[in-house]
This record gives sequence, structure tokens and C-alpha cells, in this order.
Amino acid sequence: MVTTARYGTWSSPIRAADTVTGVVGFAEVAYDDGMLYWVEMRPSEAGRQVLVRRTLDGRSEDLTPEPISVRTRVHEYGGGAFAVGLGNLVFSDFEDQRLYAIRDGEIVAVTPEPPRPGAVRFADARFVNESTVVCVRETHPEEGEAVNEIVLVDLSDGAQTVIATGRDFYASPRASPDGRLAWLEWDHPNMPWDGTELMVAPISSGTLGRPQLVAGGVEESVFQPEWASDDTLVFSSDRSGWWNLYRWDRETKSAVYPMKADFGHPLWVFGRTAFGFLSDGRIIAGFWREGTHHLVLIAGDGSTTNLPDEYTSHERLITDGASRAWFIGSGPTVPTALVEIDVDARSRSIVRSNPMPVDISYCSEARPISFPTGDGEIAHGIYYPPRNPEFEGPEGELPPLIVEVHGGPTSQVFPRLALSFLYWTTRGFAVVDVNYRGSTGYGREYRNRLREAWGIVDVEDCLAAARYLAQAGEVDGERMVITGGSAGGYTTLASLAFGDVFSAGASYYGVADLGLLAEHTHKFESRYLDGLVGTDPAVMRDRSPLYSADQIDVPVILFQGLEDKVVPPEQAEAIAAALDEKGVPYAHITYEGEDHGFRDAKNIIHSLESELGFYGRVFGFVPAGDIPHIALVGG
Repeated sequence: MVTTARYGTWSSPIRAADTVTGVVGFAEVAYDDGMLYWVEMRPSEAGRQVLVRRTLDGRSEDLTPEPISVRTRVHEYGGGAFAVGLGNLVFSDFEDQRLYAIRDGEIVAVTPEPPRPGAVRFADARFVNESTVVCVRETHPEEGEAVNEIVLVDLSDGAQTVIATGRDFYASPRASPDGRLAWLEWDHPNMPWDGTELMVAPISSGTLGRPQLVAGGVEESVFQPEWASDDTLVFSSDRSGWWNLYRWDRETKSAVYPMKADFGHPLWVFGRTAFGFLSDGRIIAGFWREGTHHLVLIAGDGSTTNLPDEYTSHERLITDGASRAWFIGSGPTVPTALVEIDVDARSRSIVRSNPMPVDISYCSEARPISFPTGDGEIAHGIYYPPRNPEFEGPEGELPPLIVEVHGGPTSQVFPRLALSFLYWTTRGFAVVDVNYRGSTGYGREYRNRLREAWGIVDVEDCLAAARYLAQAGEVDGERMVITGGSAGGYTTLASLAFGDVFSAGASYYGVADLGLLAEHTHKFESRYLDGLVGTDPAVMRDRSPLYSADQIDVPVILFQGLEDKVVPPEQAEAIAAALDEKGVPYAHITYEGEDHGFRDAKNIIHSLESELGFYGRVFGFVPAGDIPHIALVGG
């Protein structure tokens, strides 16, 4: 029997707890000496990141016991928290940020204790030989800006030798078998997707020779340099307007597989990959085209073979150098998993998968959409209509819409089976995930649409997505809300302050005051606003929702981690005070111990249930289940 009930009130088999119970986040993957390694972020362990190894006989084992969390804070976003090579392993521990090694089953500190916890941080390491790694080091003095450098670390005594310094940022140090080092470097105000420089220099006895610029500049972004077995250097560059693969043979650069697609990602975290080497000169690569990720096999003669599958994202792509590759796969009908493929055997297997909590009949069918927006342009998104085989809406009623805004803002979304989305769609909500202008995966020109236009084009596109779906008769135009985290929280607040489409908004650790963000955020993003907004304080003020809070006239709920160093808690406190002064109904919920992005299961559950309870109050219905009552200040 199918029950008729108001959209939003449907009983769902997906509880908030199901979005985290038994679920892990896959962060990094590596292969060495016949064994596979990866990092799992476990909400059930308060977000601890655990290093896992699959042994030669197929068993998986945890290598890092509690309370160790394998996570680096270089650039605050981290990545590249461990390295394996030549049978050895090193990792960073989140608590003190020191490098540790695992020797004969024992965890041993490599680098000395810093003067303050987290004052010296390491990331993106690679083994040069059995006793030395090259990596990025970030040093935080008591006063002033952090210093980023490339160093060699002697694993026997922790001694560190600086081999590259003087630039604001470094990434991807990669040593070749014939004694050269490649790396990326760039300066403020650029972000790595704006412009980086790919450098190569001979390295001998801990000394770097004269560097040579291979590619890049202030208007060319280079991503993932890797040495091939023939000592040529392969990398991704967006010099054509798209991140494409190139090969450098010490004299010339040549395109490997030119096409209007992105073989690359924004370098928010270290260690992201888009390609890897197989035997016989072959490359397996992933590329973004029209909002979806695809795999391709590129032979040594340049011929290609597509490798279709059900995944729409293939993250952290690595290989064994022969025929096997691994990636973190996500798709619209399958849970996120660590996947192994063998291109010669034409086989695929799941190494580790998140659970599938419900039958596929409960899963919303993700549908890519494109819609008209400001300046006569087109923006993109993924639409998830409500779906629950046990329920239908009343005749003539349309579902409420949740507009989801990704962070970054230089990031992207794609069709995927997100448990948090299932939480909404099985209750009768529609969701649209917006790839507003400025998102990645659509080439550099689309990415650059956000330059000096943050708070304008992203807001236009979120408003346009909602109007488009309402005009198409998909959703109720009188019941539309907006939510997002970090930069998505900023766009949420800005859409409420500068638009009149939404009935409410939910901001997760969102930016309210751009000037305050520029003053107090960390080094990596301290000049990000130069490109997104400009340097004029008056423009920053005009674009800040805080100073237009008097234009917000709908309820708002704010979620904030109290240990957030990227968007500090005073941002949420400031907008809460402004809403309180105006008398706008709001709730301000904080979480002890959480930093930027919630990781602890109990906080993820509480925030999701609170958001549902909030929407129930806004739209005047009682959600199914034991949902907390949300007390609104001024409401």
C-alpha cells in the first residue's frame, strides 16, 4: 500500500544515524611492495583517521591504534598525511603534527617535538631512499605568517634539510630515479588553481641544483607532476583552458591526450591524483566532462580505450605500475567504495565499501540539469527528486526544495549516492546540488566566472536553480530553502540577504563577514578573497551578509564547530547577534571539539536532525520520527 502524506512528513527508513553508522570517509590511497594502504575517517571514533593496510593474503588491518589520527594540518586542509615506499612507512599524527614511522610493528617518532603542538607540520612526503623522505614543511612561529618549504627528512635522526624556500607555497615534491626533483610552487595572491609553477632541478647529497621552469605561471595552473619510467615528466596543465595531460622530455612539452575536459582537480588538499602509470608506457587517467568523471586508458602510441563503469567520480587514482589501479569511487546508485580494477584482466573488485542502508527503490534518481542564469549564461546542477515507494504526495501538492551549495567555493558536485541526500528525499524533499559559475570540472573559463564576483554569480545561480525547478513544476516555489557549509554557508547567508526566493536557510560554519575572514583566516586562504572579491574594504563590506542582515526576513539556523580555524566561531556569533538585533527568528548551535567540517558521529546526527526539525517549524509540519524541537530565538 502507498500512503498519501504531505511532502516532508514521510516516514523514512534512513535515520540520521544511518548516515554515519558503519560509514567511513576514504581520504588517501597508496600502494607499495604488494600491499595497499588507505586512510579511513571514522565518525564513530569522533572523526579519527585510521591508517589501514591490506596484506598480501587479502586481510585488512589497522596500523594506527587510538588515539592516533593520521592527519596533517598543512594548509589546514591537509592531505598527504602518510607515505609508503621501499617497504617503509611514515605518517603525520594530528595531535602534535610530528612525523612518525612504523618499524617492526612499533610506532616511532621521527621528527623532534615542536616548541608548541602543531607548530611544525609535514605533508605530501615521498621516499627518496630507504632513510630519507622529501616533503612539504609548514612552520608556525609565535608571531607572523607560517613559512612553507620543501625539506629532506632523515628518518634515522629526524634531521631536516631545507632544499627549497622563499615562495609562499609548495606542493608535490617528486624525486626521479635519475636524480632530479620536480615540484610545484606559487605565491600570494594566487590559489593553486589560479597559477602555479612546475620546477625541476638536479638533487645530489641533499643539495638542490639550479631550478628550471618547466611549465606554469600566474595564469596557468599545473597539477600532479609525476615521473614516468622513461624519466620523462607527465603533468596536468590548464594552458589550453582545460586541465590536460602533457609530457616533458627535458627539451619539449607535448600534449598526451588533448580534449575539452579537465584531467585535474583544485588542489585543496595534498596528494590528489588524476592519472597513474601502467606497464608498456600506458597511462590510466580520469577526466571531468559535463559534470561527470570518466576513466580512460591511454596507450603508449596515443590510442585510447574508455573504461566505463557506474561511478561518476574516481578519486585518489593510483596504480601498481603494471595492470592494476585503485580509486575511491562514488556514483548515483552505489555507495562510496575503494575499488580495484585490472585493465588487462578486465576485472573489477571492491576492496572496502560503505554500506547500502536501503533498497535501491528508495534512492532518488540523480538528474544533471543546466539552467539559464545571470548575464545570459548557463549554470549547472544535479537534481534529486523525492522518492519513497511507501509514500506519495497529495494531489496538487509539490515538494519543498532544498538548494545545496558546495564549499570552496572553488569545488564541484556530481551525481552521487549521498546518504545525507537520501535522508531528505525519502522524507519527501527535493534537493538540487548546484555547480554555480566558479565550480570546477567545466574548464578554466567557467571556473574564472567567480573572479571578483563571489557573492554575486554564486547567489544568482542558486536563485536561478530554485526558480528554474519551480517554473518547471518540479517543486513548490513557496517552500524553498538553502543550505551549505563554509563557502556554501556564505552563499546561503548571501542568498537570504540579497535575494527573495528562499523561506529559510541553514548555514554550516559559514562566512558572514568577508573582512573578518581576510583578517583572521589561515595563510593558505589569507589572500583568496583578492581574486574572489577584490581588495576594496567597501566591496567586502557590501558583499558581507553581516552588514545586510537587516534585509534577511526569514528564519536562519547556524551550525558551528568551536575549534574551527578556517572560519572561526566569531563569524557565526556575529551573524547571530545581527539577526537577534533585527528580531529574525534563528537558532545558533555549537559543537565542542569540532573544527572545519563535522567529523564526530554524534554531532553529524544532531545537526541533521536539528535541520529537519527547523524545516518542520518553517513549513508548519511535524516530521516523522523522534526529531528534536528547535527553539528559535525571536521565533
